[in-house]
Amino acid sequence: MHRLFSLFFLAGIAGAVIQLMAGDMEAPGRLINALWESADLAVEVSLGLIGVLALWSGLFRLAEASRLADRISGWVTPVLARVMPGIARTPEAAAPVSMNLAANMLGLDNAATPLGLKAMESLQKDNPSPRSATNSQIMFLVLNTSSVTLVPVTVLLFRAQQGAEDPALVYLPLLMATTISTLVGVIVTARVQKLPLASPLLLTVMGVWLAVLGLLGAVVLLAPAEAANTFASLLGNGILLLVLSVFFIAAWRSGVDSYDAFVEGAKEGFTLAVKIIPYLVAMLAAIAMLRAGGVLGLFLDGIRSGVGALGLDTRFVDALPVALLKPLSGSGARAAMVDVMQTHGVDSLAGRMAAVMQGSTETTFYVLTVYFGSVGIRDFRYALWCGLAADAAGLVSAIFLSYLFFA
Repeated sequence: MHRLFSLFFLAGIAGAVIQLMAGDMEAPGRLINALWESADLAVEVSLGLIGVLALWSGLFRLAEASRLADRISGWVTPVLARVMPGIARTPEAAAPVSMNLAANMLGLDNAATPLGLKAMESLQKDNPSPRSATNSQIMFLVLNTSSVTLVPVTVLLFRAQQGAEDPALVYLPLLMATTISTLVGVIVTARVQKLPLASPLLLTVMGVWLAVLGLLGAVVLLAPAEAANTFASLLGNGILLLVLSVFFIAAWRSGVDSYDAFVEGAKEGFTLAVKIIPYLVAMLAAIAMLRAGGVLGLFLDGIRSGVGALGLDTRFVDALPVALLKPLSGSGARAAMVDVMQTHGVDSLAGRMAAVMQGSTETTFYVLTVYFGSVGIRDFRYALWCGLAADAAGLVSAIFLSYLFFA
């Protein structure tokens, strides 16, 4: 990541020098002003997130304290056994694997990572070649890089902070895109591993889920524009309210002190909002250098020209910085999303598409490095390519669905 960060700065400076040599005497000033503005923007965004981040962190603490992920894992385990046969040989891995995926579905990032590391450690016990990834470990990693997220909190928080008219309007296309990403990731990995996916349980779960999404999508797309927007808003906000109700009911039934748990979680949210300031400053400054130096514009214009020559719509190009950065860096992609929202508007096609892209993909290189590195695996085999295939499917789906719902 440090090489990419340095490259952005140096490329921006080189771009400004070229502009200066071409007679643009204001180029250095624009570059410096862009740096100051990006630093101010990073602090403004982070401070604006304190309230909503504290709120959601408090709510998620209820889910953790009530062990909601444990209960969901009991429903997920039978499905996992069909795509990860290695779980049958290491029963102790079933619980952390399913709990990790359940936590990811609920948006419980703080709980998902340690559970994921525990799951990888358990799967490693059945590994005959400790320095090489097993099939089950690879499938687990792909599921982590593409898992369906029912509560895409980060995306909704940033949209709300940027003043979106309805932050939850992107919920349905985001859910569809992340579903497609997961399906492609599982199918590609299963084909490589020669796993049979035609089991009645898998087909039933997949069929029901796709049927529900298809029905909801059809209602939104076939209804008049105003009614469709109202339905999409009700759907996104309704699902979030349902999830919150489940959190509180689970806490109540578990005897958890919901107030104390919420306050403790909210404290973590406040701390987290402050902690992300340096990361946002770094990446927003780097992107600002690229943009002010003319490098980002030149790169995107090149893609735009190529796409235009094929007779295709080019508006999606404005959201591409998110797509390019997400597999490499979560903080970089968040910064790129904020930059797109600031430049084009949070409720523009590019702004909404950037949000869907951000929520439908994962930081594949980071997940691969942390999870495999934690157990000493050096030979990733085909894990990277399967993870990137899931990312590519998520990004293409995000573009297509954004045009379908918002263009």
